[in-house]
Amino acid sequence: MKYFGEGLSEKHKELNSIIRKSGFLDQAKEILLDIHSYLHHSSISLSQRNEYDKLLDGLKDNEYYIMPTSKDETIVWALWHIARIEDLTMNILVNQKDQVFNRYWKEMMNSNITDTGNALSDEEIIDFSKKLNIPILLEYRDAVGQRTREIIKGLSDNDIKRKISQHSLDKILEEGGVTVQKDSIWLLDFWGKKDVAGILLMPPTRHVMLHLNDCCKWKQLIQTKNKFYL
Repeated sequence: MKYFGEGLSEKHKELNSIIRKSGFLDQAKEILLDIHSYLHHSSISLSQRNEYDKLLDGLKDNEYYIMPTSKDETIVWALWHIARIEDLTMNILVNQKDQVFNRYWKEMMNSNITDTGNALSDEEIIDFSKKLNIPILLEYRDAVGQRTREIIKGLSDNDIKRKISQHSLDKILEEGGVTVQKDSIWLLDFWGKKDVAGILLMPPTRHVMLHLNDCCKWKQLIQTKNKFYL
């Protein structure tokens, strides 16, 4: 069921159809930035109030770390997860430079992990979610979103079809963006098979769309049900 992003799938399909075509770079970047503007706070793209703004509106602190059912995660985990993946893939893999995340952000967010959170158990997700400084997490995600937009604007034709380098993948592992656990390390193989266009079509766009859809669903459940899994 669609809870978030009406019309974004159609925009994403259009992007997919032109992103690697010669002569379509400016159009592809325009669509990318348009999709991305719906996935972050409206202040990042200086756009009108959007569904992400509405998702955060009215959320009480405890509602960020409720796990509605055994098949779900928490809203705060999802926001951390999509922010870390966008940061790692856009800055290290696409831009081939340093990620936004650093010791300052880790300490300010009171995070006990540096990776994407893929390998956490349900109990670990709850513990992590309750300890994380939510306002700082939202600031971090804003910073990641702003950097992504700068990177997109600077892309060249040569960038789009460039293969992801092993050096960049190694950098993610060395910096703790993924762990050696099987539920985490597979990400390097997944990203390593893509070119820059393939990264643009997933971590900063479709991947975020899917998780924000979950978050909107969970918010509805949290604010209408009385009993939850964790």
